[in-house]
Amino acid sequence: MSPRAGQAGHPARTLAFVESPVQLLNVLEWAHLHGLRDGAGPTHRTATPPTATPPTATPPTATDPTATPRTAPGAADRSGPAEPPGPAGAQLTGGTSTGSSAAAGPSAGFSAASGPAGGPSADAELTVVVLSPTDPMTRGQLRRMADLARDEGHRVRWEEARGGTTAPFHTIGGLAGPLRRADRIVMGDPFSRYVQLLLTITRAHDLVVVDDGTATMEFVAQLARGERLVRWHRKGGRPGPRDLLFAPVSSSARRRLTPSDRRRVEVFSSMPVTEIPDGVTVTANDFAWTRARFGPPRITQSADLVGTSLVETGVVDGDRYLEAVRNLAKAHGATRYFAHRRESTEKLHRLAVETGLEIVRPDLPLELIARRGPIGRTILSFPSTVVHTLPLALAGTGVRVAVCDIDPTWLTDTASPRAQGFLSGVTGTARDVHRLAAVSLA
Repeated sequence: MSPRAGQAGHPARTLAFVESPVQLLNVLEWAHLHGLRDGAGPTHRTATPPTATPPTATPPTATDPTATPRTAPGAADRSGPAEPPGPAGAQLTGGTSTGSSAAAGPSAGFSAASGPAGGPSADAELTVVVLSPTDPMTRGQLRRMADLARDEGHRVRWEEARGGTTAPFHTIGGLAGPLRRADRIVMGDPFSRYVQLLLTITRAHDLVVVDDGTATMEFVAQLARGERLVRWHRKGGRPGPRDLLFAPVSSSARRRLTPSDRRRVEVFSSMPVTEIPDGVTVTANDFAWTRARFGPPRITQSADLVGTSLVETGVVDGDRYLEAVRNLAKAHGATRYFAHRRESTEKLHRLAVETGLEIVRPDLPLELIARRGPIGRTILSFPSTVVHTLPLALAGTGVRVAVCDIDPTWLTDTASPRAQGFLSGVTGTARDVHRLAAVSLA
């Protein structure tokens, strides 16, 4: 544990802020690495194995079936029985792995007294605060991940942070006290305006940034260069009125995320980090918790294709993307398409009709779905986080992960000038690190 984290007489109090299922997964990986758990310890419950659900032509409902929490939103401790399942998908309230490695538990390899050097002690308190988005698919996955976090013995606090005009005021007001008392803050998205605003309240001297996919690479690079924090697909554009209004808060957050004599900053990442800011500690995320908790998977003889939301973010042209998926599936015998949680129903329906692929909307992050299986012997992907994370989660299984570069002609006229270089860097560094095979469109 950092010598500055915690005070005499009580365990270090850690608040983790997450806004997506992958962020919550990586908080669990970080906690596992450091042997961090609630004082009560993990409470594994038996469950149906997590699987992915294929609603090929069934759009998600307009209302979120998981919108009603077991207790009022913002309840400080929701570690009771698992709530009814979220959106269509496997019935999961936790689980025991079918692999022998799962028996090691969430703190395998660490003593009960302390974690690795520089990490938090095992008796530290961790509360995961979910700043809930409005998207039904993301909410559903977050509910499922929250159950897994409770099964590991961690407290989960669900905040309807975007549930109306007054929601941000209620959320920030309710979190002000815990933020001031926290010794350590863990965050999944340093670009989030919500997180940046919360950082202005905390007095914590120990800050941890866990992976939020490829955005982590950009965050570390911007911090090293002293630049303002801007998401890569927006970089190069002119700041809007809201950007200008929020600029002082963003600048304050960047200063707080810069290490000093009084502040320790750690980046916990599975991504290649080349520009390391002075004083920042970089810890590798090798998905040890995922591998210990789930799998090994049953492997099929076919190929699976991983989708991307680059069309939805305005980076890639929709027609070009559909053509690329069709050609890629035909050339490599792909039968299933794992949709990104932000892909639109209309696009997925068109993909199903025009390519014949089975559209699968996972109800957990793909790393967990793939680890439990069944999963194809080859996984095809466009530039995204999974070309870095899946080889780690599936290490030793024999599954091959391959990546298809984004052709410059697929980009939209409004795509950021930074887009092509950033996407090429994602695939290039993945091939160097994991020796992935390049995939061409036949």
